[in-house]
Amino acid sequence: MMKSDDIIAHIRYSGQLAAVLEVSGWPKPGNVHRTRNHHGSRYEHFLAGSIALGRSLEMSAIKGLEVAEGRIEASDIGIGRIIKRAVSDMIHSHNGGNTHLGVSILFAPLASAAAEVYAEREAITPPQLQNAIKEIVKSTTPVDAVNLYEAIVMASSPLEMGRAYGKRAPDLYDPKAKEKILEDNITLFDVMVESSSYDVLAREFVTGLNISFSIGYKELLEVFNRTSDINIATVHAFLKILSEFPDTFIARKIGLRKVDNVEDAVNVGIKETMWISETAKRILDLGGLTSDEGRALIWKLDEDLHRLGEEYNPGTTADLTAASLMIALLCGLKF
Repeated sequence: MMKSDDIIAHIRYSGQLAAVLEVSGWPKPGNVHRTRNHHGSRYEHFLAGSIALGRSLEMSAIKGLEVAEGRIEASDIGIGRIIKRAVSDMIHSHNGGNTHLGVSILFAPLASAAAEVYAEREAITPPQLQNAIKEIVKSTTPVDAVNLYEAIVMASSPLEMGRAYGKRAPDLYDPKAKEKILEDNITLFDVMVESSSYDVLAREFVTGLNISFSIGYKELLEVFNRTSDINIATVHAFLKILSEFPDTFIARKIGLRKVDNVEDAVNVGIKETMWISETAKRILDLGGLTSDEGRALIWKLDEDLHRLGEEYNPGTTADLTAASLMIALLCGLKF
């Protein structure tokens, strides 16, 4: 069995490396990558943010071990506090804005789950890991929800996020949000469920990272086993996710030009940006980075999205790609 210190170190390494590999993948159309910067957000900012995830990954892993040892319950992990720590460390690591909010939301339960499973065996499998994630996210508390709200507000602005109206959960920028969450006993899982119908990242959280496991991880492994190239595998995993799930990060920003309600904005934005997912599918059908035709079209899509502006950045797809990479590394991928 692995020692506790080794488990914690391995999870920290896997998370940091996954975030570095994701942003280094090139060309991931519309994203910052090793040959492309955004105004105000450079490739180096994402590298700094990736390294800054270390402390929160360790916190999460330690809590997962405590669950495995029976010292605490899953509800005591404090996923919201871990996400908030990750965001705070990100903000203090560079001046490039919000680079890792979505990654932090997905990595926090993933790291705890990995530690819990590793405590009982030398190696872990995707089903074991996903089952542990599902248990952890369903065990979150109202305090976790409050910490998530504070993390999102810390990392973003009302202009970026829009006005989110839920049946139970208050708007992100409601001055009485914390009070309402605690009084109405609204958990972090409840908040994510309310957003999951129109936000892919929220849906990913409540389903135990289902897209990352069933689409991203499988594509990553298949392409890597075929090409032995981690960059091609990363980019193809990104394209596969994008081809099947329109990026709600883009859709929200595009839709908010026309409507204030974030749910309506996403629906409007998806209709206007469906061509991006269709192009990603066409790229893969042509062979992606393994064919001349695929490479030409992927570079064209990258140029088109960057020319349209930073609103056309598939940030949610990047977050799910990072989670897919972390899953692969935790489950034994070496390159």
